[in-house]
Amino acid sequence: MPAKSEKRTTYTPRPPREYRAGADVFKALGHASRLLIVDALAHGERCVADLTELIGCDTSTVSNHLSVLRNVGLVADERRGQQVFYRLGAPCITKVFACLEEIRTESESRR
Repeated sequence: MPAKSEKRTTYTPRPPREYRAGADVFKALGHASRLLIVDALAHGERCVADLTELIGCDTSTVSNHLSVLRNVGLVADERRGQQVFYRLGAPCITKVFACLEEIRTESESRR
């Protein structure tokens, strides 16, 4: 609650349905392997084989993770011959990663 000297701003909430897309994005990020995939793609595109090696899971598991991320618009894909390459579909997600790092750092400093 704001202190009495602080001025409150007017807040008009959006309809709950407008928050669904945001909730879906956070749900898609709710697995450590998917966070790792998004972080890796923030540094450049990768093929499934590269991501499979990075995560240490089988190809079908990585493909399922990529499908979840693609369905919410976080990653985009491009087929080149036999391989599919993935890149960030929403580069602004890197701001969330910067926020997560800040939270982690502050949390560790409080211990």
